[in-house]
Amino acid sequence: MRRADRLFLIIHALRGRRTALPARQLAQTLEVSLRTVYRDVADLQRSGVPIEGEAGVGYVLRKGADMPPLMFSADELEALVVSTRFARAFAGARLAAGAQSAMLKIQAVMPAELRERAERTRIFAPTWSDDWQRRYQAMIDTLHGAIEARAVIAFDYADQQGATSTREIEPLCLAFWGGKWTLGGWCRLRAAFRNFRPDRITGVQLTGATYDECPGRDLAAYLAHVTARPEIPPPRL
Repeated sequence: MRRADRLFLIIHALRGRRTALPARQLAQTLEVSLRTVYRDVADLQRSGVPIEGEAGVGYVLRKGADMPPLMFSADELEALVVSTRFARAFAGARLAAGAQSAMLKIQAVMPAELRERAERTRIFAPTWSDDWQRRYQAMIDTLHGAIEARAVIAFDYADQQGATSTREIEPLCLAFWGGKWTLGGWCRLRAAFRNFRPDRITGVQLTGATYDECPGRDLAAYLAHVTARPEIPPPRL
């Protein structure tokens, strides 16, 4: 049995139960060892599936976490699979893990034939497990967190000519442009909206200050600024 099928069956077995399901019973149903059940449950928990319990006691899905039956077409499921692959390849580690966890939960309530058809899609987003990829994911996570917290950040930024300047930014949003991310925000140095490529950012730091979005320099004003002249490039840095 494929590991993906085992994970699906574990979640399916726990759905709707009011009492803990012993690991030994799961092992007998799946025809695997207890050690395999323990490992699979731990992997599901790390992926964000809300399974509670422990070895020797049994497992249940956290109250309120069970999903109602969902109806997706094959095309909709394929879109979700592809979206998960892109999130794993290009988003930060936080969003990548969230996408993978959500996909596991959705697959847990899908008919096997639809799930297998969606997984056969030949649209891929290859990932690399090198230091550069990890650093880039960490950068996206940091910027994402700063946006959510409305935290002022400081960093060194290199322009197209390689000239470096130190910026202090009120980050407003991240946008993905088919291979490149941009950070949009209010630049305190230029006193204007600016776009920054994370791959040109170094030494990003939280300043400890926060900001309040006010009219004229909030997200709505930024979006109006960058869409006012769609025929020209983004504002120069």
